[in-house]
Amino acid sequence: MISKCEKTVAIVQMPAALLDRAESMRLAAEHIKSAALKEAQLVVFPETWLSCYPAWIFGMAGWDDAQAKFWYAKLLADSPVIGQPDDMDDDLAVLREAARVNSVTVVMGMNERSRRHGGSLYNSLVTIGPEGTILNVHRKLTPTHTERTVWANGDAAGLRVVDTAVGRVGGLVCWEHWHPLARQALHAQDEQIHVAAWPDMTEMHHVAARSYAFEGRCFVLCAGQYLNVADVPAELLTAYRLGVGGNGLEERLLFNGGSGVVAPDGSWVTAPLFGEPGIVLATIDLAQIDAQHHDLDVAGHYLRPDVFELSIDRRVRTGLTLRDD
Repeated sequence: MISKCEKTVAIVQMPAALLDRAESMRLAAEHIKSAALKEAQLVVFPETWLSCYPAWIFGMAGWDDAQAKFWYAKLLADSPVIGQPDDMDDDLAVLREAARVNSVTVVMGMNERSRRHGGSLYNSLVTIGPEGTILNVHRKLTPTHTERTVWANGDAAGLRVVDTAVGRVGGLVCWEHWHPLARQALHAQDEQIHVAAWPDMTEMHHVAARSYAFEGRCFVLCAGQYLNVADVPAELLTAYRLGVGGNGLEERLLFNGGSGVVAPDGSWVTAPLFGEPGIVLATIDLAQIDAQHHDLDVAGHYLRPDVFELSIDRRVRTGLTLRDD
């Protein structure tokens, strides 16, 4: 018999339709339904699953690179604009409806366009509740290395943990897991389930995910992409090769997955799935969290507020103030 503290979670390790938002949305809805049929209450997608990780940036970082501009324009045009939390008629309507129809919470990694006609992109994690409403949008605070040629800096407005039917859920994107203050911001909000979204799952990425679980005494869903050479449009494959490298092409895999679920003691609940697509499922018991807090609570009895103080500005900054008559 399943207790109230036991929850079923899922990580979607399936390829998207690169730079094809409509098809990617359709696929996402199918994967959400498949996970829900397996009794998943939370369904998680990797970093920028919607609708591609722009791997070409690592090979096209030169000034005034015509190919880089070409692919940036393609990505910008394909990326959704997020509407208001209760607005069902926006670019994410298909995802919202899939969450609502299947009564699940969804966390989607995506390229987010700043405004309908804006020229900037964010690397975002969007949390959608089982009623189809947007619960949170976290924009990656600092893009890493040449990612800065594609994504703008995020703000702390989405550096939040939200209450859901499955538990208190938060998330960070990729190398944000080596940002100690960002980690502490979520730990201090009593995060129970953490989404660690990545494009690929290297050994160090798994180290970061397991360390986060141990440090925060929470469950971590580390989500990595699976992408076969055959899944990439021919026109885009050359650009991808510049970023991913020749080995991926020889092995026919550009991203080989590695998604798994980590317990609050840093052990694997579900071992990483490598080299194949699939939906990674796990049953987690939130009751384990309290027991693990006995010897470590970095936001409680292991905190030294008399020595350290963290201040976070979660206001949305647009850099623009309009005063009209």
